[in-house]
Amino acid sequence: MPPNAPAAAPKDNREKLLERAMSRHQYSGDALIEVLHTAQELYGFLSPHLLTAIAHKLRLPPSRVLGVASFYHFFSLKPKGEHTFTVCLGTACYVAGALGLVERLEKRCCKAGTTTPDGKVSVETARCIGSCGLAPAVIYDGAVLARVTPEGLDRELERIGAK
Repeated sequence: MPPNAPAAAPKDNREKLLERAMSRHQYSGDALIEVLHTAQELYGFLSPHLLTAIAHKLRLPPSRVLGVASFYHFFSLKPKGEHTFTVCLGTACYVAGALGLVERLEKRCCKAGTTTPDGKVSVETARCIGSCGLAPAVIYDGAVLARVTPEGLDRELERIGAK
């Protein structure tokens, strides 16, 4: 390669990794949830095209694949923001002030279930995250935060440069 030639772009091997995950389960429809988890880890969300491809490979009706993907809270059918806040609304968190956290996030950036127009922040809610002793709890970029306050959310939003 000549010294001034641009470096080759790294190949996107997500399709190969997803194929390997389906092969590991012998393309069984019984492995649908595991395959969807892998697909979401690889692509960040489950697009209609991706769901159709999975249905075809696992020999399942597309309606079943979409039904499973839309039923479980963990799966996302839309791209998420660079940072994601998931506020637990289980009983312990609700009593400890979780609704105030949702209101603060909605006031500062976007409504629950949406992403800011700049793609910086997504806000979600969950029925329960199983961390009742940490109430109110928020999952922030995959990490569980304990006894979160509206002011703590403000500080984190300022730190990441959210509007």
